[in-house]
Amino acid sequence: MARRACKTCKRIVKTNQCPVCKAETTTNFQGAVVIIDAESELAKKLGITAPGTYAIKV
Repeated sequence: MARRACKTCKRIVKTNQCPVCKAETTTNFQGAVVIIDAESELAKKLGITAPGTYAIKV
């Protein structure tokens, strides 16, 4: 199955519904960033609060 990005939280998943926020996902996204430390400056700038893989533009 193709990688999909949540339209709400931008987390990259493999399902049609985000397991975190239960929103719809799409295959139409650009770029990805892997967040290991949710307290990092990049995570704060992107508004990310949990580790994971996120789409840059959905």
